[in-house]
Amino acid sequence: MGVPCFGVCQYSFDGFSGVLHHWVHFGDGVPQIKPEMFELTYNSDNCSFMPALFNTLIVIVLSVSCSSVFGIGAAIFLNEYTDKGDWFVRVVALATETLSGIPSIVYGLFGLLFFVYYLQWGLSLLAGVCTMAIMTFPIIMRATQEALAAVPDLYREGSFGLGAGRFRTVFRIVLPTAIPGILGGIILAIGRTVGESAALIYTAGSIAAVPVSMFSSTRTLAVHMYLLASEGLHIDATYATAVLLLVFVLLINLATSAVAKRISKGGMTDE
Repeated sequence: MGVPCFGVCQYSFDGFSGVLHHWVHFGDGVPQIKPEMFELTYNSDNCSFMPALFNTLIVIVLSVSCSSVFGIGAAIFLNEYTDKGDWFVRVVALATETLSGIPSIVYGLFGLLFFVYYLQWGLSLLAGVCTMAIMTFPIIMRATQEALAAVPDLYREGSFGLGAGRFRTVFRIVLPTAIPGILGGIILAIGRTVGESAALIYTAGSIAAVPVSMFSSTRTLAVHMYLLASEGLHIDATYATAVLLLVFVLLINLATSAVAKRISKGGMTDE
């Protein structure tokens, strides 16, 4: 029993050390936040993170929207319209798991070769959005599949017994019940998009300005923080950007969780 107890204590200590480490950096970053960092234009004097913040929101909305449409649609088709033991479903599941385990740098190199060079989009917002959509597609798809699989078959059988067709059953009964689980996958996809830097450096570029078109080069908060840290000239701005990034992710998670709870309560009230 000594070894397991030691392992539990070690894991607990590592977790506490990680939390303490993040709080130390959070405390270092808060005093570094200055009014000039909220200016709408970036230069080497103010190190403003507002353009990167706007760019992050744009990338999140476009990439997660695209991956959600295809990911949720593919999950509905595989879970509701195909035989669960079919070989095609097993192949798609294996491919999805493989895509989920690919390092982000590989996605970045793929986006660089295909979107930037082959399609000649250049280092652009569009190339970064498409790359991030491919990255987050398996996350949303797997989360949607698990959420749909968790819906009891009794719901489907009851709907069919009342004369509803498959399409009406899926979109009026099954899908609303699975929405909290689907939103959980969307939260994970947003988190990966916010924290991604390698793939976006190779595809979206590093220009610290709000893009004027989909073919403009841009940078997100994670890329902004990486570039400031790599330059070594604005470490205080790096800590401040890290604080903003943590708060930004926290607010998105809280907002999405509130939406999921509201939808769940609405579904229970309708029942």
